[in-house]
Amino acid sequence: MAKVNMEYSDYFEYVMKRMRTNGLLLTSWKDDGSANAMTIGWGMIGIIWSRPLWQVLVRPSRYTYQLLERQPFFCVNVMPEEYNRALQICGTKSGRDYDKLSLAGITAEKGSACGAPVIKESIIHYECQIVHKNDFVPEQMVPDIREGNYPSGDFHRVYWGQIIDCKVDEQAMKTLQTS
Repeated sequence: MAKVNMEYSDYFEYVMKRMRTNGLLLTSWKDDGSANAMTIGWGMIGIIWSRPLWQVLVRPSRYTYQLLERQPFFCVNVMPEEYNRALQICGTKSGRDYDKLSLAGITAEKGSACGAPVIKESIIHYECQIVHKNDFVPEQMVPDIREGNYPSGDFHRVYWGQIIDCKVDEQAMKTLQTS
């Protein structure tokens, strides 16, 4: 898939729909140099500090949390629908115990902007440099959100990633838009 540069806000509606329905892949490098992917269903794209940012949420119990604490970047990958099984695998297996990319039949390559792992099969990807991170403050949350989403108290850390580069496979997007 040949990808070209895009504006971070291009295909916004499609990206949000994919995140809401099947999820997106958040990727980072493992200590051994291989890539790890975690399916995410919560996140935001926007402008903060006059910069385009992805906000991604990761619980401290997740292996991805450990990896993001040790590296300055991540990548958000939008997968085509034929990779829904890969999204399911990456959302139910831990990278501590499995080579999830191999199990899912996907491959990673070093991104051209900041070196974050890009999933080759993705149709859109966003390379992001971590510019801030913070933890949720449970006492500041509306009770129904706190109780409904965090019954065990495993609150997310929010990673704010400045979008350094984003690319799209335009041919794949054209096919999706006409089907």
